[in-house]
Amino acid sequence: MSELFDEVNEEVRREQLKKLWDKYSIYFIALMVLVVAAVGGWRGYQYLEAKKAAEAGAAFEKAVELSEQNKHAEAETAFTELAAKAPSGYRTLARLRAAGEAASRDPKAAAKMFDDIAADRSVGGEWQDLAKIRAAGLLLDSASYADMQQRLEASAAPKSTFRHSAREMLALSAWRNNDTSAARKWLDAIAEDGETPPGLRSRAEALQALLPPVAKS
Repeated sequence: MSELFDEVNEEVRREQLKKLWDKYSIYFIALMVLVVAAVGGWRGYQYLEAKKAAEAGAAFEKAVELSEQNKHAEAETAFTELAAKAPSGYRTLARLRAAGEAASRDPKAAAKMFDDIAADRSVGGEWQDLAKIRAAGLLLDSASYADMQQRLEASAAPKSTFRHSAREMLALSAWRNNDTSAARKWLDAIAEDGETPPGLRSRAEALQALLPPVAKS
């Protein structure tokens, strides 16, 4: 008797499953099709992105080769083209390199290119800071100390990634503009920072020796 009931229950379950399948099979199949399409689409996207990155990498290397051959105009053009169409990582690098190549023909134009990168929040904070430093370096001989201070004071703050370079340029700018007090301020900051690179520390000490002695009260 128990075997009969088991067979009946099994038959009922099969019938219920059949009814459920007949009713919902179209939705299940549609879901499976969507899953397969989504996976295929994602795989396709990954392939295309990897292909773009590989192409950008090859184009970047060719542009670097032009730069190393002192073909700066051609290198600048190649980096500029790459910056317009490359994936985001290569785009920022290409913009920085294009500005660097432009420096050989027109430092002020190159500084403007670096300023544009520094103002672009989409590139990320450290790239912006680097662009600020590069722009300031190109203008160091011509800009006023007030201009350099506006450009670099934030980058010279403790814990800033490029504080050492920023402080050195501020000290040089102040010295060239006959602002002894400001020059001494930045040279002291360089001397007091335990992480100042040895080469920079030596240059700072040499510049410190050129300053007039502090007047005794």
